Amino acid sequence: MKTDPLVLTTKLEENLLHVRAMFVDTEDLIMESLHRFNMEAYLLYIETIIEKKLVEDIIVKPMQEADLQVEKGVFPQALVEETNSIKELRKSLLQGKCILLKKDSDLAQIFNAQSFKARNITEPETEGVIRGSHEGFVESLKTNISLIRKRLHNSNLKIKYFTIGNDSHTKVGMIYLDHIANKKIVASIEEKLSDIDIDFVHAPGHIEEFLSDNFSIFPTMLSTERADRTVANLMDGRVAILTDNSPGALIAPTTFFTFYQSPDDYNSRWYFGSFIRFLRILGFLISVALPALYIAIVSFHYEILPTEIVFSIKSSLEYVPYPPLIEALGMQITLEILREASIRLPSRIGQTIGVVGGLVIGTAVVEANLVSNTMIIVVAITAISSFIVPITEMGSSIRLLGFPFMLMAAMFGLIGMSFLFMFVLIHLCKLESFGTPYFAPFSTLKWSEMKDTLIRVPIPFFKNRPKDTLPQKKKKTIK
Repeated sequence: MKTDPLVLTTKLEENLLHVRAMFVDTEDLIMESLHRFNMEAYLLYIETIIEKKLVEDIIVKPMQEADLQVEKGVFPQALVEETNSIKELRKSLLQGKCILLKKDSDLAQIFNAQSFKARNITEPETEGVIRGSHEGFVESLKTNISLIRKRLHNSNLKIKYFTIGNDSHTKVGMIYLDHIANKKIVASIEEKLSDIDIDFVHAPGHIEEFLSDNFSIFPTMLSTERADRTVANLMDGRVAILTDNSPGALIAPTTFFTFYQSPDDYNSRWYFGSFIRFLRILGFLISVALPALYIAIVSFHYEILPTEIVFSIKSSLEYVPYPPLIEALGMQITLEILREASIRLPSRIGQTIGVVGGLVIGTAVVEANLVSNTMIIVVAITAISSFIVPITEMGSSIRLLGFPFMLMAAMFGLIGMSFLFMFVLIHLCKLESFGTPYFAPFSTLKWSEMKDTLIRVPIPFFKNRPKDTLPQKKKKTIK
């Protein structure tokens, strides 16, 4: 049985046949003969991922001007490396490099000529800021790392590359500050990245499910497209994971309050940042509990409301033919359908969906006595409160968490809500993100760490890094 060779030979024809065998039926593989330069050689490249003009400028033209018999030093600006490994040749061709194969030589010269198109650096649509940097990550891993290095001119910034995906061979970068990040956390993430065995990596979300040790409804890794947010988390001792062909970065470890922090909190005065932070936490409670609270009050505990409000709610519910639970579930599911439709449709049509859903459907269902006016108000406030979260993943978790609260409220009233809230609180206190308590500092009762949780104190008081990341260097230089 004939096996594929591992290294090149001195026979040019055999080497070309081996390359052809690896890329059989690949018509964008070009084997350009260089006989016109009195040289027995071939230039190999995949034309769809290289820049043809670059090949002419850095490879072909220097060959015309240089001594063609010189083996080394002919192309000092373009030559990357020399190898005799066929596996390395295949990898280089797929990365957009050019290969030069010569007669009577078992070494191949590799040249850079990539031409992967990338979009310009823009502000992420899902993470807008008022004051601060508007630069967001793009699909190029090199560009994303350059945005981080642009902000951190530090030799302790370490970058480790991994190739994940048996078929896609996707390049993944792990970034951290060596003098701050906890060594055990870095080693744990590095080990998990090395152990990933998957055919194709489409986005960081694929990697996240392999790195996370739990199946909680709450995200334990922060996903962001902002370079400034990533750098701020690196300075706190966290680790960033970036994937080629994806504009997102994964940050670990994280806490519950990490998802409620925004760059605007630190670019504005502390009292305004604290007010906005408090509104976000309040929005979390409203999104989770308000529909359930409405169901519990209407079904079991209407006596806790003033008499005037009770009469008002009763009059709006008089002609609604089903219980408040069905009413709330129907409106919440309709809202989720409208939200998903507005995301998937083109932007011009998406605005129409909002008008149709908010005005036409909302007015029609009330006039048809299918939903009460009070329920429309409750659902609207709940929806707005869920959108105040800076990170999309946490907002999705909050909306999903509201459904079991509504079921418990319909069955057991406020008592059922209380028990479920206790269960969620216990779960948050027990949950960990790479060894870090997820609900810190409340679960660890470290009151000194609460300077950046429900509110934000003035920046001169941030003299220590958060202890939840277990940083090596705890003190910050703030004078």
